[in-house]
Amino acid sequence: MARLHDVEADRGTNTQEPLVLLVPGLEGSGPGHWQRRWAEEIDNCQIADLGSWDTPHRNTWINRLNLAVHRAGRPVILVAHSLGCILTAWWSKFEQPAWSNPVAGALLVAPPEVDFFPRDERLTGFAPTPADALPFPSILVGSRNDPWIGFETAKGLARRWGSDFVDAGDVGHINANSGLGSWDEGKRLLARLLDGQVQVPGAVRRPNHADWAEGLEFRA
Repeated sequence: MARLHDVEADRGTNTQEPLVLLVPGLEGSGPGHWQRRWAEEIDNCQIADLGSWDTPHRNTWINRLNLAVHRAGRPVILVAHSLGCILTAWWSKFEQPAWSNPVAGALLVAPPEVDFFPRDERLTGFAPTPADALPFPSILVGSRNDPWIGFETAKGLARRWGSDFVDAGDVGHINANSGLGSWDEGKRLLARLLDGQVQVPGAVRRPNHADWAEGLEFRA
């Protein structure tokens, strides 16, 4: 099994090195998906078991992601794809207790549109998309021909979340069908997060639960 430093940089064997927690989206990340390849190829990397991949439920997924994060017992870098990006935003809104702790950063790849004309009705339970800036450094990767979200919408989402935006070009939904293999460019972006090269957005007010008319308790 190859370590990430074999690809990018020698990071040593510090036991406090962050866990890379992969967060798939709708229907999980099947064979050939770069997330599956990373789980096999990179040490210190695992897939969050959210369950119910075909029938996602927002609150259940938030709870399961929260369990996976805290079971790590150390800092975590989230690597989310598709609906996993929206889940990450919801998790951070209600569960992140402090700035960059326990999640120290996130790589958010190809978030889908869930608010207006989502491609799949199963996404509507994750609306509205949280508008708060994320409380950790993040990189959002968007494709110019992603059928699940418009390119400008993805760029706007990066601005709202305080994420660095990376233009991936014309690579569809950045999944197994995109033919990316192990997606080496994604590994380089992950290395930037692990090495602390991504700037944290400036003064951002942490959201108060009361700021939202519809909290978790009001949504199915």
